[in-house]
Amino acid sequence: MRVERPNILLLMADQLTAFALRLYGNGVCRTPNLDRLASRATRFANMYCNFPLCAPSRVAMLTGRLPSRVGVYDNASEFSAETPTFLHHLTLAGYSTTLSGKMHFVGPDQQHGFQERLTTDIYPSDFGWTPDWRQEIPIAPTGMNMRSVVEAGECRRSLQIDYDDDVVHQGIQKIYDLGRLERDRPFFLAVSLTHPHNPYVATSEYLDLYRAADIDMPKVPSIPLHRLDRHSQRLWYMFRQDEHDVDEGHVRAARHAYYAMVSYVDAHVGRLLDALDAMDLRESTAVIFTSDHGDMLGERGLWYKWVHFDPAIRIPLLLSLPGQQHAAVSDKLVSLVDIFPTILDLAGIKPDAETLAGLEGRSLIRPGAKAPEPGDAVFGEMNGEGAHAPCLMVREDRWKLIFAEGDPLQLYDLQHDPHETRNLAGQPEVAAIQSRLLARLRDTWDPGTLHTRILESQARRRLVQQSRLAGDFRAWDFQPFTDASQQYVRAGARSSPAVVKGRLRYPPVDPTEVQHPRPADARLPR
Repeated sequence: MRVERPNILLLMADQLTAFALRLYGNGVCRTPNLDRLASRATRFANMYCNFPLCAPSRVAMLTGRLPSRVGVYDNASEFSAETPTFLHHLTLAGYSTTLSGKMHFVGPDQQHGFQERLTTDIYPSDFGWTPDWRQEIPIAPTGMNMRSVVEAGECRRSLQIDYDDDVVHQGIQKIYDLGRLERDRPFFLAVSLTHPHNPYVATSEYLDLYRAADIDMPKVPSIPLHRLDRHSQRLWYMFRQDEHDVDEGHVRAARHAYYAMVSYVDAHVGRLLDALDAMDLRESTAVIFTSDHGDMLGERGLWYKWVHFDPAIRIPLLLSLPGQQHAAVSDKLVSLVDIFPTILDLAGIKPDAETLAGLEGRSLIRPGAKAPEPGDAVFGEMNGEGAHAPCLMVREDRWKLIFAEGDPLQLYDLQHDPHETRNLAGQPEVAAIQSRLLARLRDTWDPGTLHTRILESQARRRLVQQSRLAGDFRAWDFQPFTDASQQYVRAGARSSPAVVKGRLRYPPVDPTEVQHPRPADARLPR
C-alpha cells in the first residue's frame, strides 16, 4: 500500500551493535518487539555508521553527508545552524517535526529543523569534550575509563533509566496527541534513547531474562597490547586499561548487562508501536529503527566505540513502510548518510539540484537489486579522541581498508576473515585491491588538508571553552517548556471542559443529539 506523505516514526538506540540482535545472528539477546517490527520491515544486513561516535554519526544521518564535510569532527564540534537537515525539507513540505530524546547537538542551535523538542538532551552542548591531538598519550575528555566494565551489574535506578523513561513517556504522549488532534497533517517524530550506551548496568527485571552461563563471550579474545594496531593501542591508554585486571567475570557481567539494556530498549519500542496501534496510525506511518554506532563489547579486549572494526560500526536498520505485511532482507552496503534521501523519498520530496549534489547517500526505498551492486561502498571517519590524524575507512564488497597517516595500513577480507584478525595490507596478492581502495579513499578525502582543519578547529574550540568557563555566559543547553495554561482544562483553555474532554477522547464519538430541547424561557419549577 502506497501512502502519500506518510507519517514517519524514527526510533533510535545509542551504541547498539547489530551483533547483539537475534535478527543479526545473536542467539542470546531477547528482543520480541524488534522481532515483531522486523516481521513487517526490511532488514538491512550490511548497515554501517559513518563515524563511531555519537554526535558526528547523528550529523551524518541528519545531513546525508560525511561529518567532516560540515565541520563536525568529534563529540564537541559545533553543528552549524546554516547546514540544512532533512527536518528543514520536511517542514517546507508541511510536516510537523518533533524530537523526544537525545540527538547530541553541540552549539547554540539545539533544534536543527525540529520544530518541537519534548525533552532536553543528555550530554553537554558546549566545547568541553574537545579532543587534543597534541597529546602523545590521549586523554578522554569525558573521563571515560574501565569502571563501566569492572563495575557492571545490577542497579535499581540509573541516570540513563531516568532519561529514557521520560523520553519514551513524552514520545508516547506525543503519538496520542498527534492521533487525536493533528490527523490532517503528516508528522515526523524521532524518539531517541540513550540505552544501551555504557555504563553497563540494568535492573533485575531485564537482567533476569538471562542466565549468566548463557551469555556468549567475545569471538576474538583479548589481544596483547603490543600486538594491537596503533589506533587501538592509543585507546588502550586513553581508557587507562592498565589500571584494572579485567577478567572473564567482568566481561561476562558487562555483556550480560548490555543485553539486559537492549531488552529494556526493546520493551520501550513495544510501547511506542502499541501507541501507534492504539491511535490507528500504523497503516499510515513508516517506522525506522536504527542506532548511531555499535560497541566492541570486549572483542579484541576493546570496549565502547572509537574504532572501525565491525562491532563498533555495524548497526541495525529496520525500515517498515505503511501497509508492509512481510519481512524482507537487503544485503546492500548502506550507511547512515542514506537516511536523509530515504526520508525525503518517503515524503515525496524532490530536492533541488544543489541539495542533491551535496548528498553522499541514496534512497533505500527505490526499487533495486537486493544484493550489493558493483562499486558499492560505505565510508567512515574517526577524527575524535584517540586518533592522532584522520582515521578513515572504506568498505567495498568484501574488503575493508583502514587508513591513518603515520599508522600501518589495515586491509581485511571480511568474507574469509569476518572478525578482522588477519591484516592483509602489503601482501602481493591483494596489491591491486589495496591500490583501488586507497584511490577511493583519496577521492573522498584529502587527509592532509583534513588534518590541518581538525587541529585548527580544536585550537579555536579550546579557547572559546576557556572563555565560557571564565565568564558568565548563558548555557546552550535546550530547556523544554510546558505551558500549563494549555494543559488539561486549565485557565487558558478556550473551550468548555466538555468540549476539551471530547476532543481528547479517542476514538472520537459524535455528539449525541438533544432529544428534548430546552425552551429559551425555561425556569426552575416553584
